Amino acid sequence: MNAQEVVLAPAEWRARAAAHAERVDGYVAPHLARREAHVKHPVFDFLFTYYSYRPAQLRRWHPGAGVVLEDDGTYAGLKGYETVPGVPGGVTVASSYVAAQRLLVESLHRLLSATAARAPHFGCFGLHEWAMVYRLAEDETRHADWPLRLGPAGTDAVVEGHRIACSHFDAYRFFTAPARPLNTLRPGRDDRPDFEQPGCLHAGMDLYKHAFRLSPMISSDLVADCFELAWDIRVMDMRAAPYDLADLGFDPVRVETAEGKAAYVEAQRGFAERGRPLRARLVEECERLLRL
Repeated sequence: MNAQEVVLAPAEWRARAAAHAERVDGYVAPHLARREAHVKHPVFDFLFTYYSYRPAQLRRWHPGAGVVLEDDGTYAGLKGYETVPGVPGGVTVASSYVAAQRLLVESLHRLLSATAARAPHFGCFGLHEWAMVYRLAEDETRHADWPLRLGPAGTDAVVEGHRIACSHFDAYRFFTAPARPLNTLRPGRDDRPDFEQPGCLHAGMDLYKHAFRLSPMISSDLVADCFELAWDIRVMDMRAAPYDLADLGFDPVRVETAEGKAAYVEAQRGFAERGRPLRARLVEECERLLRL
C-alpha cells in the first residue's frame, strides 16, 4: 500500500455511502417511479436519459483514487478496482485503471481549463431551445406532448428577431436545419475548448458529465455536487424554453421580453458562480490523477 493512501474502515465508508445514496435518492426515486409508470417528464428525464450515467451508478458512492476501503465484498470486482495487499479485504481504484484513462483525463483537463480561463458571456438568453424547434410544427418538436407558448409562428418570430449566439456544440447540433445558419458561431465536435465558456448553461450542466466520466477515480461527493447544479440549471433551461410547462408547475421565463432576458441573465450569472469552484475542483482532480 502507498504511504499517502487513506484507509477507511467499514463503519466510516458505509456511512458516507449511505449518506450519498440518500442525497441523490430525492432525485432518482421519482424518476424510477415515473419510468415504472411509463410517464415522461420533459424537464427531469434529461438528467437520466441524455446523460449516460444510470441511476444505479449515480447512487453508488466511490471514494476516489488514493483511498483504500476495508471492503466487505461490496467493491471487490467492480470495474476499476483492485485488491490491496496488507489490508484485510482492502480495495482501491487500480493504478492501472487510472493509467488507462489518461487520454480521457488529459482531454477533460484541456476543456475544463480552457473554459475556466474564458470570460463568461451572458447574451444568449437561452435561445438554443427556440432554435431547436424553429420552423417545426408542434407535433414535430422534441417535447410534442407540450404546446409552444407562442405557437409555431410566434416561436419562429422570436428566433428571427434575435441574434442567436450558441457556443455549445451539444446544443447547436440539435438546431433545426433552417436555424443553424442563423447562429453567429460554428462550434464543432472537436473544437469544444475553443468555444465553451462558463456563462453557458449547457457547459454548467456538463460539469456533471465530466465528473461521472472520471468516476470511480474521483469522489462521488463531487459527482453529486455537479449533478445538483445540473438539475437546477435544467429547470431554468426549460423555464426559458418555448414550451408551456405551466401544468407541471414551471412558470415561464419569457426571454422574448426585456424582463425575461434580465431574469435569465441573473440566473445565468448565479449558475456561472456556482459552477466556477466545481470546475476548479475537477481541474484539480484531473491534475492529481495525471500525477498518479
